[in-house]
Amino acid sequence: MRAPRHRARPGHLVRPAAAALLGLLVTVGASGCGTGDVDAAESSTLVVYAAASLQEPFEELGEQFEAAHEDVEVEFDFAGSSTLVEQIQQGAPADVFASADEPNMDTLVDADLQAADPVPFATNTLMIAVPTGNPVGVTDLASLTHDGVHLVVCARAVPCGAATGRVEESAGVEFAPVSEEQSVTDVLNKVTTGEADAGLVYVTDVKKAGDEVEGIDFPESDSAVNTYPITAISDSAQQELGQEFVDLVTSESGQRVLDGYGFGRP
Repeated sequence: MRAPRHRARPGHLVRPAAAALLGLLVTVGASGCGTGDVDAAESSTLVVYAAASLQEPFEELGEQFEAAHEDVEVEFDFAGSSTLVEQIQQGAPADVFASADEPNMDTLVDADLQAADPVPFATNTLMIAVPTGNPVGVTDLASLTHDGVHLVVCARAVPCGAATGRVEESAGVEFAPVSEEQSVTDVLNKVTTGEADAGLVYVTDVKKAGDEVEGIDFPESDSAVNTYPITAISDSAQQELGQEFVDLVTSESGQRVLDGYGFGRP
């Protein structure tokens, strides 16, 4: 199984050599050549823009999609949802968009860029991540405000940053982070590399990091559960194929894949 790619290119890809072969086959078609080789030379690339926290389950689902569509390659662009929406609004060649929250999907819908009504397919909840051994002794949200604790969070425009703001309000605390990152993956990296004493990430990120971090639950997380919606893009030349990927993600088999990575069901 080929590894999923991470850069996006839209539409049908026919390499120059394949195009030359196509012309040759058309020329000699009258002498009895079949068109099977022409069909084999043609392939489609489905471009999926997805929130950074979805990388592992979506790569697995991409492999499933490719297995069911032998002439299709799935390419992903994983980043903060707000960044992806902005890129799509500027004409980036996305066929599908999966957001880590509803407000960023609303931005896409307000621009009339959805091919169909967005469908919720997963939920995620914040958790405190600390390096293994918890060197500064973080215990709860309040301890993240103590002097000497180097905290990293997501920027407010990013879904995990908006959720962080909601838990701050719920807990009645005010954070003073040393940095605000553009994706939850960047926050997690700061913790795993020891650049931060703690970070607010998703439950799924703590699960993904394994032994590199420890996760600390806090009750205020219930006030900041993110719902993830997905849709095909209206400007896509492959709306039908994009909708098939949406259908896979929202199917029972797709939900089981997401379950395995710690996501909740909407």
